[in-house]
Amino acid sequence: MRRILFVCLGNICRSPTAEAVTRAMAAERGLDLVLDSAGTGDWHLGHPPHPPMIAAAGRRGYDLRPLRARQIAPGDFAAFDLILGMDRANLDGIERLRPAGSETSVAGFLYPFDPRGTADVPDPYLTGDFEGALDLIETGAGRLLDQLRAQTTWAKAPKDS
Repeated sequence: MRRILFVCLGNICRSPTAEAVTRAMAAERGLDLVLDSAGTGDWHLGHPPHPPMIAAAGRRGYDLRPLRARQIAPGDFAAFDLILGMDRANLDGIERLRPAGSETSVAGFLYPFDPRGTADVPDPYLTGDFEGALDLIETGAGRLLDQLRAQTTWAKAPKDS
């Protein structure tokens, strides 16, 4: 069974939405996955997702209300097969926590689908575009599940030059 962790900044918008959307889509496709989400920051520990994100997701049939924010920890590298950051800054934060010797795959949520490597999911907490973030997350979750079903490897985000 594949174990996937989605990571954003505060774990109240993008990563819990990616968790819930991927969980719903995986169930529809009959895929058995262990999914969780976390943030690189600790500002919202124990809090539910941001109310406008809950509302946007709810309009599309995703229930974020049971989820609570937590912070990514070094132990997550042993607990998950794949850790997906929602943007390049999240990937940097994830890599700073990587324990020595960890071989857990870390990649950008949308990078494998954008050959330019610029496909961040903008933070709707800052932009106010909860619907746009949800559109990107639904697209990314569908493509992620297609890749998992095809048993392909997850492409890594390109390094900055």
